[in-house]
Amino acid sequence: MPGRTTPTSPRGIARHGRLRRRGPVRPLLALVAGGLAVVLVSGASVAAIAVRSATSEVSTVVLGNEDTVQDVRISEITGGANILLVGTDVRAADSQIDAGTTDGARNDVTILVHLSEDHSQMSAVSFPRDMIVSVPDCTGPDGTYYPAETRVQFNTTLDRGGLSCTVSTVESITGLAIPYASAITFDGVIEMSNALGGVDVCVAQQITDTDSGLDLSPGTHSLQGVDALAFLRTRHGVGDGSDLARISSQQVFLSAMMRQILSVGTLSNPATLYKLASAALSNMELSSTLNSPDTLVQLAYAARDLSPAEIVFVQYPVVDDPYDSNRVVASEADAATLNAALAADTKFTVGDESNGRASVAQDPSAAPSAPASPSTPAADAEAAPAAPATEAPVSTLPSTISGQTAAEETCSLGNG
Repeated sequence: MPGRTTPTSPRGIARHGRLRRRGPVRPLLALVAGGLAVVLVSGASVAAIAVRSATSEVSTVVLGNEDTVQDVRISEITGGANILLVGTDVRAADSQIDAGTTDGARNDVTILVHLSEDHSQMSAVSFPRDMIVSVPDCTGPDGTYYPAETRVQFNTTLDRGGLSCTVSTVESITGLAIPYASAITFDGVIEMSNALGGVDVCVAQQITDTDSGLDLSPGTHSLQGVDALAFLRTRHGVGDGSDLARISSQQVFLSAMMRQILSVGTLSNPATLYKLASAALSNMELSSTLNSPDTLVQLAYAARDLSPAEIVFVQYPVVDDPYDSNRVVASEADAATLNAALAADTKFTVGDESNGRASVAQDPSAAPSAPASPSTPAADAEAAPAAPATEAPVSTLPSTISGQTAAEETCSLGNG
């Protein structure tokens, strides 16, 4: 194709990683955090960015689908809004992380967030990085053209064509339009967790990962900084050592983080907001559609009424790859069910027995629950309006689709 270069040699599969009315910002950060321990950090930074007009400090990428939401407010998007959140393994020269370094860049964690049109639910769908997919043609940030291919490992899409290529790949997998995207580096996750002061995570069984040095005994641990990142990245330390086990363990952390934020009012403190924004801005990339204080505030406002029970974490359903036992492919029937629910903007939840490979329900006697938000029951009962008679029913996904709501208190299952 004229004006574009094509790679002269095929890319191999990269192998790495052994390794009810609240302020408008708080629920968004809970989800933002719920997108990868802060991967939707743009939401966390809403107030600070709006005040400081600091978006000029953020790297911006063009997705190529901007006209679909040009001049359209998030609250006016038919069928709800879709945002792709990516945690990358890119390191700056002065990165705090040196373990597991490889050439290029990978989407280490990829989560699709769907905010329903009526703003009554947020769904966060995690895509396994070892999933084999078909990739549409992509053009990288440097102008390099990559033709469409089949049997590409999903976590190589970022290196293949940048954030826009990862977005277009998820669009082709799900059939959804995704006009918003955000990416954050490992160092950004570290600094964000430091700004939050740590997250209390439940461990049901010893976690030992010799690659990262992570060593956690059964019980509750407050994790931040490098330890928080190590927990989110570990796969050999949890469950059966697979990426699917890592996803369910991540959901333990992210749900705990969200409950913690919502219960103690972390983001009601302006100083904390500024810390979160400062930690994020130099370590993230936003799509041009998100790189606007007005858009970020709209997103935060749309999510203002969400409760933990209305934020659902789901693992994209997969089965073993028939050609490579170390990889997975989409489970056609379950994937079609989930894709259809998202496309139809259906409100759904997961079954009671749908925890993933490395998580279990927490024993109520093992640790105290997070404190509830202050309220006056009598006043709340008097002020709360009756539920609309036309409220849409909540469907339950098949038990073969794993996940949990943020309201479920779960523990990570280690390998010990």
